[in-house]
Amino acid sequence: MGESLRHTSAAHVVIFMYTAPLFSALGLHFKVASERLAPLQWLGILLAFSGIAVAFLGPASETETPDLGSMLWGDTLALLAGAAWGMTTVVLRTTGLSRLPATHTLMYQLVVAFVVLMIFSIWQGQTTFNPTPAVWASLAFQSVVVSFASLLLWFWLLKHYLASRLGAFSFLTPLFGVALGAWLLDEPIEPRFLLGALFVLTGILLVSGYTTVQQALASLKHRAGPKTT
Repeated sequence: MGESLRHTSAAHVVIFMYTAPLFSALGLHFKVASERLAPLQWLGILLAFSGIAVAFLGPASETETPDLGSMLWGDTLALLAGAAWGMTTVVLRTTGLSRLPATHTLMYQLVVAFVVLMIFSIWQGQTTFNPTPAVWASLAFQSVVVSFASLLLWFWLLKHYLASRLGAFSFLTPLFGVALGAWLLDEPIEPRFLLGALFVLTGILLVSGYTTVQQALASLKHRAGPKTT
């Protein structure tokens, strides 16, 4: 995800990153009997990946960056990050990690990430550190809020609730990402990307919010049914 932000917009990254529930739902479908996908969820999978295809393969517009190749590379990295995140959920649910305390799981992930990212930064020559106030504030936020508090809470939730239902709570994040990218960063919202994003978000809603959607449809069906006297 960090590398993808060097090549594409924040709005693109947040949409492709939050395809993670789709990948986790697909993985858990084959590994956990209680999380089998229903027909409506398969429709969501189809819609979401159709949206990804539209965002990647649709005709370019005049508002898009002239370096289209770099943008597509960044989009690809963001999508791979989403897939990796989704597979992390599958591993946490289907291995011995599910029986460990959330603090242990978090520590394992942070230690491995530290080693891998340190090697990658040396390989890429990204070892320069410019200690400005903005950098320190960003580092503090990423370390305390993102890498510690939010992940600790997420791992705890995974041990107590179905992963497919938890994904519904992250549905608003892509919407905020696109809106804030346009507002704070002046990022253009390309028509093809917007269409693809709508397909992706609809698919995520059907997959992750299946229970809620099913209840809403049942309620509508009940209201539309014949009234008895």
